[in-house]
Amino acid sequence: MSTTQVISNYESLQTITSQMREAAVQGEWDLLIALEHQCTAQVAVMRQVDAENRLDEASRQRKISLIKLIMSNDAVIRNRTETWVEQLQGIMHSNTQEMRLQNTYSAGY
Repeated sequence: MSTTQVISNYESLQTITSQMREAAVQGEWDLLIALEHQCTAQVAVMRQVDAENRLDEASRQRKISLIKLIMSNDAVIRNRTETWVEQLQGIMHSNTQEMRLQNTYSAGY
């Protein structure tokens, strides 16, 4: 494979992570999960191609630029998913407390 393919792979990954970022921002968790599967598949393809090719300076700089965009997307995704998980944990904790109260007060009647 060529240098062009390496860059194309990183551009594809950047596109996927941008879509993941948008899904996370919109709270579209099912879409985010589906895109995560695409991302995982893309990374698997990229590992071998990346290892087999040496990049010229211009291509290396383009790759670095794409990686920075991918990392920026990842930071937003992580922030949104961590907030979502915290909200879910709060709901689950609240529901657990409510069930305990119901069990405590209904046991005596």
